Amino acid sequence: MPILDADYSKVNHEDMASAIGLKSKHIPLLIANFIEESASILEALKDAIETRDYEKIRSSAHAIKGSAGNLKFSEVYEMARDVEFAGAKREIDFGYEIYFEAIRNAIGTI
Repeated sequence: MPILDADYSKVNHEDMASAIGLKSKHIPLLIANFIEESASILEALKDAIETRDYEKIRSSAHAIKGSAGNLKFSEVYEMARDVEFAGAKREIDFGYEIYFEAIRNAIGTI
């Protein structure tokens, strides 16, 4: 089930820096890079979902999962993991569109 209420609008840079072992001054750049890179990956994921290109679904979700995990965006990580695994299994009845929207919305709160 997608996490429909993931909200990162109040991310604490100090806490994030501590969790990933960096100084807080580096967090804004990491977040900006994540947002920028996620835009193109989300576009590829959207296209893959529309065409049911399961390998591209898997690889796009994997990329989002890795980046989100590195920054401790746990909800995005978990949803991307679910999409990745469903794509790898070529699950026809998986709610790809619902998960995509939830991931996009969560990233949009950053």
